[in-house]
Amino acid sequence: MKAVVFDKELKLVNDYEKPVPQKGEALVRVTMAGICNTDYEITKGYMGYVGILGHEAVGIVEEVNGEDKSLIGKRVVPEISYGCKDPNCSWCAQKLYRHCPNRHTLGIWRKDGVFGEYFTMPTEVLFEVPANVPDTQAVFVEPLAAALEITEQHHIKPFEKVIVLGDGKLGLITALALNAQNLDVTLVGKHQNKLDIAKEQGVKTSLLNDFAIEKKYDVVVEATGSISGFETALALTKPRGVLVLKSTVAASKEFNLAPIVIDEITVLGSRCGQFSPALRLLESGKVDFSKLISGTYSFNDTLEAFEKNKEKDTLKILLKN
Repeated sequence: MKAVVFDKELKLVNDYEKPVPQKGEALVRVTMAGICNTDYEITKGYMGYVGILGHEAVGIVEEVNGEDKSLIGKRVVPEISYGCKDPNCSWCAQKLYRHCPNRHTLGIWRKDGVFGEYFTMPTEVLFEVPANVPDTQAVFVEPLAAALEITEQHHIKPFEKVIVLGDGKLGLITALALNAQNLDVTLVGKHQNKLDIAKEQGVKTSLLNDFAIEKKYDVVVEATGSISGFETALALTKPRGVLVLKSTVAASKEFNLAPIVIDEITVLGSRCGQFSPALRLLESGKVDFSKLISGTYSFNDTLEAFEKNKEKDTLKILLKN
């Protein structure tokens, strides 16, 4: 089959072996996939991964290796990880597969990804897409679920003030997701054209240069991925507030963590999320990611799509089979 493979270099191959579903797995034909920044990081050596890239996808189930065939013919999205299924594994028992020490993760760790004609995944981590949700929206389920994870981890009270710092894909999706839950959210960033995407859907926005840095916000979500963004987020979080880290910040200089202790700030790492609530939110029509799409490419043009993804103003690049 045709697939986008990383093995020291990124390449499109036409003769990759078609996957065979193991017991309890389904074979899914990919209709659309999304390029994530993690895919790009892998091409720079992250995780030491070799194989088919990609973990954001929509597809049609063509085969199930198991007694329950109800998913055949259904349009589905895959959670990115599955666990060991050991009855003694507390993470798998809670369906928190992303923390299972023996997990497999699509296109990232021990499992071929979705940038091909087909992929396989256990049926328990495949979720049917509602009929009114097009592929171009469903392909955002994984980052949307990650945004909703914040309110699964921490209860934000209706009267509390929330800041999302960073107007890239992650910040935009997070702000839209929290706003759809009727929370008091302000998105702060450096690019008016990106802020306008959120503003059009009712999110309060502000350019960073115009925003007063004051310690008065109950919850601050850091989605810039930079040291300066982390420092600004810390300066916005009020005493006993919560600082949510949605992006991974690699320290390139020394920075002062004393305010975390002095102001008794809770720092909350937040990663992947549950797909069911994300799909319900998409079905409701309360969020629309159309304007985040910077381009749609054929799988034959994946290498060109990856180059486009590197451009500064690019938000989301989709691949279509």
